[in-house]
Amino acid sequence: MDPYLDRLAGLLGERDPIPVLTATPVRLDSFATSLPEDAWDRPWRPGGWSARRIVAHLCDQEIGFGFRVRQTVAAAGAEGADGAHEHVAQPYDQDAWARPYDRLDATVAVQGFVGLRAWNLAWLARLDLNDWLACYRHPERGTVESVDEAVRFLAGHDLNHLTQLDLIARG
Repeated sequence: MDPYLDRLAGLLGERDPIPVLTATPVRLDSFATSLPEDAWDRPWRPGGWSARRIVAHLCDQEIGFGFRVRQTVAAAGAEGADGAHEHVAQPYDQDAWARPYDRLDATVAVQGFVGLRAWNLAWLARLDLNDWLACYRHPERGTVESVDEAVRFLAGHDLNHLTQLDLIARG
């Protein structure tokens, strides 16, 4: 497995990813309302992303995740139940997407994330087993990943960045 994905899977462990994904918007909203304005640009470690950049990244990640799993399920459904089709995910350059983050309103990013996460969770709740098992190939990593694995990776990704935000909040 890709070392980064392995680390994210390790953060989630044996936990059900859906409660983790459901809890993240609540934690982010709480974080946004309690963080002093001057702390938004504080990095979680020297050279690390600031709180502003982290919440903007989480919002963008939610867009990318939603698109990727919808494309995967749609492609699998178009090919029928034989699973012969392998969707190729469109990667995106997170660093390029991050260029404007320092100029964006972090509270708007949190609000966007909350709405997108609610929409993605509602969409996930209606999937059947074949949808959860639908796979895509990630061309940059050279891996084949299922929707189920993508959901687990996303939950680990949440936990990773929530830990960073907790470090910022503690000062």
